Amino acid sequence: MDKQLIIDKSRVRPSRPDFEVIGVFNPAIIQADDHYVMIARVAEGVKQTDPDYIYVPHFIHAKGVKIEKIPRHSPDFDYSDPRIIKNTHQTYLTSVSHFRIVQSQNGIDFDFDQAEMLFPDNIYEEYGIEDPRITKIGDAYYVTFSAVSSNGINVRLMKTLDFKKFKRYGNILHSDNKDCVLFPQKINGRFYALHRPSISQFGKLDIWIAESDNLSDWGNHQIMLDARIHYQPSVRVGAGAVPFLTDQGWVVIYHSADYQHRYHLTAMLLDAKDPHRILKKSRYPLVMPTECYEQKGFVNDVVFTCGLIEGDEYLDIYYGVCDEHIAKCRLTMQELWDNLEAIR
Repeated sequence: MDKQLIIDKSRVRPSRPDFEVIGVFNPAIIQADDHYVMIARVAEGVKQTDPDYIYVPHFIHAKGVKIEKIPRHSPDFDYSDPRIIKNTHQTYLTSVSHFRIVQSQNGIDFDFDQAEMLFPDNIYEEYGIEDPRITKIGDAYYVTFSAVSSNGINVRLMKTLDFKKFKRYGNILHSDNKDCVLFPQKINGRFYALHRPSISQFGKLDIWIAESDNLSDWGNHQIMLDARIHYQPSVRVGAGAVPFLTDQGWVVIYHSADYQHRYHLTAMLLDAKDPHRILKKSRYPLVMPTECYEQKGFVNDVVFTCGLIEGDEYLDIYYGVCDEHIAKCRLTMQELWDNLEAIR
């Protein structure tokens, strides 16, 4: 296994002078003709200049960015999570995310100075757009992503032919939901997607699968119970990179987090003709936070993938580390197969 840090947040300029880049992470990636296209999540916060107040940004539809002024030491607010400030009436994110679309000839060197920017633009994207996944279906590229607002977290869909113009289809799943990936081809005449609903007091944070005839209207939602790992405690699992088809079935690389919110990547193999059916899954973690840049950052011990490039003999998994930077891990296909064991 070969790991390398490929994108440091310090290389990325903020979108406006009074902002600073908090992190560049959780990228989608795809190979298009002779080059690579990445959609990276960029989280920005307001530069903090007042010792008595915290300034937090959010988008207001048709009006642009509004900056809220929150007391820094008020007993009415909970500041325990660096990503969130909340009281009994409102929850604010300390940063707001948008997408930057960058290209590379070698899959390592991406030019953020030439990036296209895609910003939130409606009430469902008030606190930002996050964690994209790119699936090529036919000649078009479909991008699922999470939109965060005071209306909850929603899965949204957009389509592009050239990564310059995007058609937005809106919310495609019920709120609250996230970690949605589309399969790259129909199976038995239907489209499939993996997603991760939020929970009531009775449920767990598990992966679900759904079906559609048109990519917009989804039904027959079923839980993927066997996706939950057993080799160590887990509080949640969620779909990661877009599934890819092999001669043994569909391979899905996904994430698991324990009760201390430490992440790792794991894998499962789905039946080629029936993706509800899990044939194999990881016997031990596939990718763990072992490097210093994977262990210490804005949020410690996070490795989170939204995309990969598969070759005949290897996988290049692109992933966010500690909600700050982007890394790439190369695995051989043999390492992947050795990690999997049959469901008993």
